[in-house]
Amino acid sequence: MKIERNHHANHLSVGSINLFRATSECFVFGIFKSSVTVDNITIEGCNLNFLFTATRQSKIVPVLRDCSFRIPCGQFWMLLGPDGCGKSTLLKILAGLLNPTSRTMHVNEPKSFVFQNPNHQVVMPTVDADVTFGLGKFSLTNDEVRSRVLLRALHAVGLSDYEKQISELILSGGQKQRVAIAGALAEACKVGLIKAVRNSLDTSAEVTALWVIHRLEELEYACDAIYMEDGKVVKYGDAASIRSFIEAKPSEYLSNAY
Repeated sequence: MKIERNHHANHLSVGSINLFRATSECFVFGIFKSSVTVDNITIEGCNLNFLFTATRQSKIVPVLRDCSFRIPCGQFWMLLGPDGCGKSTLLKILAGLLNPTSRTMHVNEPKSFVFQNPNHQVVMPTVDADVTFGLGKFSLTNDEVRSRVLLRALHAVGLSDYEKQISELILSGGQKQRVAIAGALAEACKVGLIKAVRNSLDTSAEVTALWVIHRLEELEYACDAIYMEDGKVVKYGDAASIRSFIEAKPSEYLSNAY
């Protein structure tokens, strides 16, 4: 894994991100061609709340409570916390799949969502046809489509040699997931939300990422992190400080949560 942090510019330069953790739930990434600063925010939430109504009991359950955070462009952040703390709900809100009860929120557009199960998203018979599928809404020439699909998107996910392969018969689950990611990249999305990334995504561009993790050792690759408990952002900022904060908790808590 090649991840270089430029402390002077306060951004992350990523030559190759190896996204192989089976326990990682999802991440958010944005690709930017220009240089970035901390003042250029990609993802922001202020006092986000989400209430769920349990229909049988007619009981209102708070899932997110006053969650606030700011993620600058070009930085690699991680989001973690015990099961049921609200991580997935927060990401679905960022993707626009759920509407928060109250909010002040900003996520750079356009954005794409890649499902955890690629069979829900990879629908065309060949790899190139599937990656091309979403480009029908744009007025692109054949050369422009080929450039986006083969020279950029498939290259970025390491599948350039699979252009004409039959998706259902040849590709593994991880490769299908990369095909789904390539489809998002072909549409030039700035922010993507991806569940259960296990394989490699190579890019020379700068990346803004929010990646849900379950292994504390992965924090060593993060610029900063967000830690949640019981629907709240308990602590965010320096990843090393957050790891120390978590490791100071009782051993039984750690064994149940991680």
